[in-house]
Amino acid sequence: MRFAKAHGLGNDFLLVAGEAVPEAPASWARRLCDRHLGVGADGILAYALRDGGIAMRLINADGSDAEISGNGVRCLAAYAVSRGWLPASHEVFTAAGPRRAVVEPRDARRFRVAIDLGAPRLSSGEIPCRIQPPRDHVIGWPLEAAGRRVEVTATSLGNPHCAVFLPEPPDDAEIAALGPALESHPFFPRKTNVELVTVRSRGELRVRFWERGVGPTSASGTGAASAAVAAMLHGFVDRAVRVVCDGGVLEVAWPEGGSVRQTGDVELLFEGEWLEER
Repeated sequence: MRFAKAHGLGNDFLLVAGEAVPEAPASWARRLCDRHLGVGADGILAYALRDGGIAMRLINADGSDAEISGNGVRCLAAYAVSRGWLPASHEVFTAAGPRRAVVEPRDARRFRVAIDLGAPRLSSGEIPCRIQPPRDHVIGWPLEAAGRRVEVTATSLGNPHCAVFLPEPPDDAEIAALGPALESHPFFPRKTNVELVTVRSRGELRVRFWERGVGPTSASGTGAASAAVAAMLHGFVDRAVRVVCDGGVLEVAWPEGGSVRQTGDVELLFEGEWLEER
């Protein structure tokens, strides 16, 4: 099986043609994504060309399916352009809906990619969160997690997220405690991605991530966008911000009443052949 590997700010993916994916892919994906026994990645992007763009299925490192990944969309868009399959501007079709990507090559393997992530979903039913009666927004909602009380602001960009605002960036131990406790909290019926956010200024956030089905990651595209949306809902930042991740910077803008736009770098690393049969 042929594959390619790419990353967005260290959030890495294996790109595999859709027809190569087994019918029950969970154990296959876990082996491929294993950093000692496989190739190593945060997830697999199974792709297929379609009219006007490319379709993407995201399989997490734990073998579960996910709706969308912002970094994954950008990596796959860059790969499609690098192969000459698609023009610089095209659609990436995800389980959360189509997302427009515009790819700017920097050299043969480095790209700057802008994507339209659509309008954020803010109501408790759309995210989803277990709140009765339902609410239009979930801002500063108190939860008990990892033996402490935290306030979460929940959003969705096609996949569920919650942001926790902290005065200082968390260390690895705090991420390891809060991340899984919030990911699997009964408040989130489809689990959630977790962003631990520190506001540095009106124009900059520092964010660390715990991704649903993956664990700690050096960056997250939809996570960075959701953290920015959450900060804007609180009034902490302006409508365009830099989101500083462990792996680098993503630029996020959410014009009032518009779609969330994100721009960041991706790199195509290598191609190879997986020798084990499915």
